[in-house]
Amino acid sequence: MASAKGKAKTDAAPAASADELLQHYRAMLLIRRFEERAGQLYGMGLIGGFCHLYIGQEAVVVGMQAALQPGDTVVTSYRDHGHMLATGMDPRGVMAELTGRSGGYSRGKGGSMHMFSRDKHFYGGHGIVGAQVPIGTGLAFAHRYNQKPLVSVTYLGDGAVNQGQVAESFNMAALWKLPVIYVIENNKYGMGTSVQRAAAGGELYKRGEPYGIPGMQVDGMDVVAVKEAALKATRHTRAGEGPYILEMMTYRYRGHSMSDPAKYRSKEEVSEVRTKHDPIDHVRQLLTDGGMADDNKLKALDKEIRDIIADAAEFAQASPEPDPSELWTDVLAEA
Repeated sequence: MASAKGKAKTDAAPAASADELLQHYRAMLLIRRFEERAGQLYGMGLIGGFCHLYIGQEAVVVGMQAALQPGDTVVTSYRDHGHMLATGMDPRGVMAELTGRSGGYSRGKGGSMHMFSRDKHFYGGHGIVGAQVPIGTGLAFAHRYNQKPLVSVTYLGDGAVNQGQVAESFNMAALWKLPVIYVIENNKYGMGTSVQRAAAGGELYKRGEPYGIPGMQVDGMDVVAVKEAALKATRHTRAGEGPYILEMMTYRYRGHSMSDPAKYRSKEEVSEVRTKHDPIDHVRQLLTDGGMADDNKLKALDKEIRDIIADAAEFAQASPEPDPSELWTDVLAEA
């Protein structure tokens, strides 16, 4: 359950080994540094169109991914770079796609919001609000139809929960007991509107109750708590008990997109979350306080990550733009 400020409570801090914490730290730091560089490239005019950064929300996808098994599928919305990296997609290919280059995952034609990797079981970011939810539900249907013990993790935002297709998906998933986990990334603002002004009924995970879908609210700024909740949800779905809803209480530090000045919230609000609830700082504190890593080790890890991101940016800028003939490819599939 959530407190008055919307921060989820936990009964006790879940245990995690040093190796697990370091893996979480590295994965979150990779996303953070990637998004910081993407923001720079956007400011330089090297990324066109829309660009939605995931800075602040890293613990959600990293914690979820840590609980999944090979073959589980992931689909999300337009704030998708973090999900791509967490599933193991190459930062080079992701950055090249952001900059519209042929070396990108969609050969430079998908951009920030529309790239896929079947090899990594990532079925895309989707630009239409809520459109990925029926797709994720369909992926779960495919898993069940093919009799595979797999889970479809379907991410959506607090703004998307009010879309009609989300309610339809909940109904179908519950009727057929599909193995889908709906992860609501509640970052408190749908575009520029506070969730308190847009969504009636309080806790969003309770939207599944009329359909008999269980769920819970989770501190989405705590990667260990996210993983523990994800393991509970995956056990439920893999056992054939149907869908599960996880409402992750998280926060984005930047605007809705790079073109959003985010004047609808105060600087003090953002600063308080950054200083008191940052997901990466939280794990760093656990590592140092527990004697599992010192500052030198974490600085070396940060340098390693920065080098990877610098290489990805160089690769993207060196990669050629798509040939004009690519305009006619991937448009129509002959049946």
